[in-house]
Amino acid sequence: MLLSAGTNINFPNLGIELKDVGSNIQVFGFSIAYYGMIIALGMVVGYLVAEWQAKRTGQNPDLYLDFALYAIILSVIGARVYYVVFNWSEYKNSPLEVFDIRNGGLAIYGGVITAMVVALVYSRIKKISFGLLADTGCLGLISGQIIGRWGNFFNREAFGEYTNGLFAMQLNINDVSSDYTMPLANLAQKFAGKEQAYHKILEIRNHTVNLGGAAYIQVQPTFLYESVWNLMVLILLIIYSKHKRFDGELILLYLFGYGLGRVWIEGFRTDQLFLFNTPVAVSQLLSGVLVLAAAAIIFIKRRQLKKKTA
Repeated sequence: MLLSAGTNINFPNLGIELKDVGSNIQVFGFSIAYYGMIIALGMVVGYLVAEWQAKRTGQNPDLYLDFALYAIILSVIGARVYYVVFNWSEYKNSPLEVFDIRNGGLAIYGGVITAMVVALVYSRIKKISFGLLADTGCLGLISGQIIGRWGNFFNREAFGEYTNGLFAMQLNINDVSSDYTMPLANLAQKFAGKEQAYHKILEIRNHTVNLGGAAYIQVQPTFLYESVWNLMVLILLIIYSKHKRFDGELILLYLFGYGLGRVWIEGFRTDQLFLFNTPVAVSQLLSGVLVLAAAAIIFIKRRQLKKKTA
């Protein structure tokens, strides 16, 4: 088993230099991407966390094994469909690449939406509370997200704008999107009508640094920010889970907490998915809607409970 050839990933202001970071390993002549391995690990850990929560709250953990099998498979499909729909220009000339996810291309919100639909159908079939199922499942979901984001690290993707701050990350320009090497005329055409994204990429290109004869870009490690943010949300959800007021409250708090972080973090991103031919970042818009909707529903539900106990 040999690691594939890689290039360095540096965090200069933290004094961290990670040498020869590959994106895959070779096993008996087959290439296995770290991205897929990490996504798979996230799924396993997510299920184990949901199973732990089921036992902790006196539920039958076997229900969550069956649910996980359906939800994981369909959510991966949903995540890919969401990504392709809002990034169709990248696939319209080579549609077979839609089925190749080894190099990334899974949108978390597509997976979340699909998982919610699967949970709704599954709860109807099993005749259990959708709110309780979703409350338990969301702890596994966000656990998987915490781990899964590190697949972006090995793929050198899902990073943000230029920075020279404490967490600045340096990536070899040949390892990232062609946006950083293509002719400016082509770049301007690609981002026509999306001026903010275009200028973020220009700023990164204008701050390229030379390290050992190779060009490196210096950017915000947004995958790291989101992973840490999700960890904090998970801890708060676990602490609060014993004190929740109604079934469905945890999933609403998850949507509120995750969405709030995504609104902030998405603003740094340079590889956003846009709402078709508009400059609107679809994930940032959806996050904002989910934050407001979740907050409103929690407020209404708690007010109703307060009236019942008054």
